[in-house]
Amino acid sequence: MSSALNTSELRPIHFLHRGAVVAVANAAPTRTVLEWLREDAHCTGTKEGCAEGDCGACTVVLGERDAQGELQLRPVNACIQFLPTLDGKALFTVEDLAPMAQALQVSQAPQALQVPLAPRAPQALHPVQQCLVDRHGSQCGFCTPGFVMSLWASYEGHHQAGAVPTRQQLADELSGNLCRCTGYRPILDAGQAMFQAAAVRLARTPVLAALKTLADEPPLNYQGRFHAPRTLAEFAALREAKPEARVLAGSTDIGLWVTKQLRDVGELLYIGGVAELQRIEVSATHIHIGAAASLETAWTALAAEWPGLRDLWLRFAGLPVRRAGTMGGNVANGSPIGDSAPVLIALGASIVLRQGERVRQMPLEDFYVGYMKNRLQPGEFVQALVVPRAVPGQAVRAYKISKRFDSDISAVCAAFSLQMEDGVVASARIAFGGMAATVCRAAKTEAALEGRAWNEATLPAAMAALALDYTPLSDMRASAAYRLQVAQNLLRRCWLETRPDSPLPEAALNVWARGEPA
Repeated sequence: MSSALNTSELRPIHFLHRGAVVAVANAAPTRTVLEWLREDAHCTGTKEGCAEGDCGACTVVLGERDAQGELQLRPVNACIQFLPTLDGKALFTVEDLAPMAQALQVSQAPQALQVPLAPRAPQALHPVQQCLVDRHGSQCGFCTPGFVMSLWASYEGHHQAGAVPTRQQLADELSGNLCRCTGYRPILDAGQAMFQAAAVRLARTPVLAALKTLADEPPLNYQGRFHAPRTLAEFAALREAKPEARVLAGSTDIGLWVTKQLRDVGELLYIGGVAELQRIEVSATHIHIGAAASLETAWTALAAEWPGLRDLWLRFAGLPVRRAGTMGGNVANGSPIGDSAPVLIALGASIVLRQGERVRQMPLEDFYVGYMKNRLQPGEFVQALVVPRAVPGQAVRAYKISKRFDSDISAVCAAFSLQMEDGVVASARIAFGGMAATVCRAAKTEAALEGRAWNEATLPAAMAALALDYTPLSDMRASAAYRLQVAQNLLRRCWLETRPDSPLPEAALNVWARGEPA
């Protein structure tokens, strides 16, 4: 074990910011990126709103080299990201955008005009910013820097791919940003207009060169309290040696323990630097999702296999949370209102656990033993999720019920996987979140469906069985009676969408599919 243990000497956090490599040695390991920006770097364009990754006012963009050596940009919430997680990455904030436009303006000017601007001269704005001004996309302005950064990530990503997003794609990409005064129409207008202006692109070559140099440094061991091993073997050995330490992935949950509960989370083992755990591999029979794969990439893979999961994917938090958080972390958290577990359980997924060199696998439905309790042993961690691939005759649907359409916590999350043969339910796997102390299957409902024709006459007994499977509670999100009625209605909706005769078309199910009125 000792040979694989991370024995790196202590060193500062190194990351690229404002065109230079920054070294941070004295900040607390749980100091947030937002705190460092505003109080230490004096970059106050990034705002604090909710301090829990919900409003998007603090959105920044991180740059990283992918496995192919290309630059990947992802928006994240600075208010819940711990500063050491920036190690080896590039940090972009709203202060970086106007200088890009200024550099382009100067480089395109006649030689005689290439002189420094007067100190008080106004800077040229980046197209993202200028289009927000031109389309009146800001009133109080507090949320605007976050919108700017989410739009910039979209701008760079779509330009790099040689594509222009639709208005709905822009709306999905802005799902993690809230505006309380302007409303989204002018902001979306600006998002569409920014692709019509002359392009102002990030100079990627120097960023990639700096990131390549940073990658040559040893793994981060910060103050002896934040460890970031880079191989699976190193992480497993470190986890076994430090069973009392906390595993940190996207910080979308643990970050709130610090910002909201003011907890001391102790020693941290960061899983985000282990490339082996970020992989998603698709074989002939299974989808293998590494525990450190982001929610966005994991849901993308699942929705590609089962298109009926697309709406739940897009409604699973906002994009900055999905780009930072991990599906492995969401499952390990064990919340009864987590949206990943119902879908994975309905799909028959297994969870892979590791302790040192010992690896074991079990059905995900057996992993949870009580409210926020699971079968993880000291020194053990989630290594992967293994999901059987789609088979002919399988109908999969998932639904999320919440007070807000985007970026909200579920009151009820339902997932259905039905195996159909000649109009008969050969087998059923149904799981609900928000209906019990843990996410669990609806065994009696499944029994009421199996072996019966998938028709309306079968529904009443199956809907009644849901009342025997679950005894939901009332809380701030929904009453027990509401939850049960919604669960029963979602079973009916699943039938309406998948019935053998005249299933409802997409236009009858999705407001976005209806298009513009004639």
